Amino acid sequence: MIRTLLLACATLCLAAPAQAQQPPIPVLTYHRFDPVVSHSGTVVTTPKFIHQMEWLAFHHIAVVPLHQAVAAIHGGAPVGPAVVLTADDGWKSVYTDMFPVLRRMHLPVTLFLNPPMIGHGGAYLTWAMIDDMVKSGLVDVQAHTMHHPNFNTERARRDPQSYASFVAHELGDCRPALAAHVTTPIDMIAWPYGIHDATLEAAARSAGYAEALALGSRPMVEGDPDFALPRLQIYDTDTDPSFGWIATGHARGQAPRKPTS
Repeated sequence: MIRTLLLACATLCLAAPAQAQQPPIPVLTYHRFDPVVSHSGTVVTTPKFIHQMEWLAFHHIAVVPLHQAVAAIHGGAPVGPAVVLTADDGWKSVYTDMFPVLRRMHLPVTLFLNPPMIGHGGAYLTWAMIDDMVKSGLVDVQAHTMHHPNFNTERARRDPQSYASFVAHELGDCRPALAAHVTTPIDMIAWPYGIHDATLEAAARSAGYAEALALGSRPMVEGDPDFALPRLQIYDTDTDPSFGWIATGHARGQAPRKPTS
């Protein structure tokens, strides 16, 4: 009997996976910040952002770099319960409001940028600001196309040849434009408005990108496609329950389960 139990245990141990399965990883997306008021759906007030980062720390949810998270869901080393921070479009408030919080709490972030907008007017980041953030070791810079187009609109108003040239410019020229200012590899792109299809995904691969980020209102999970990795937009209206539900790996729109009596 004991011999049988030992053999069974050995069989189960040999059959066990070499490492634990990676839980879903939410990729949280921010755009702009304001110290006082959220005057747009893409603006999160700075106190709300600070509170959200403190909520993650209190609940022992790690903030990990995007590349590390993508590797984890593709079979690499698991990172455990974790989230990723991203910020799109290159708004100046990423430097003035978001970055001081990240530096104080030592949290990494990936910025998806449109090169022509950098230094444009007073609302956007400058290359000097970006350089300062990258030097901290906390900030990764990646592509967001050249001019943040709506690809659906452009496809509808262009002939096939013109559209193909337009896509090649928006995707292909973005990498060298960023690489002229930052030394970190530009190997990811975030789809403007979350719009993507098989044609765009093939174009991104041809342009040298390894992954692309979309919007999917759910966390990344093992098996997600390289060129349609989902992200979740975070809003100033997210309460502790809704933010916590998302940050712990649940899809937006699924109401948190109420405890049963």
